[in-house]
Amino acid sequence: MKHSINQPSQRQLRVGEQLRHILAGILQRGHFKNEILINHGSDITVTEVRATPDLKSATVFVISLGGQEMDKILPALNDAAYYFQKEINRSSNLKYTPRLKFKQDDSFDAAQKLDSILSNIHYSDQE
Repeated sequence: MKHSINQPSQRQLRVGEQLRHILAGILQRGHFKNEILINHGSDITVTEVRATPDLKSATVFVISLGGQEMDKILPALNDAAYYFQKEINRSSNLKYTPRLKFKQDDSFDAAQKLDSILSNIHYSDQE
């Protein structure tokens, strides 16, 4: 079965969801050496994990509660990527543990902006 370049395979989706679940558990446990992650680890939500077709790399999209301090949290997460990879290796049965790169999930900001625009249109129609 062929997939277009932009559509992930079922395996990529399944592995991405498995990684998301494992990473969320690691963040909730909070066994970190980094002060920022110690203080904010439980406030971080893993919204999505996108694995590459070869499953050797994955981009982890995160957002913090209230969207605060992401400028400090993202570098801390990327610095701790090796720790997360070791924990994934222990918790999964994947042949290769993907290299992780953490990025801020901007989809919530975009949805909020769109909602604001739609609210303004609705308000204008009522006048």
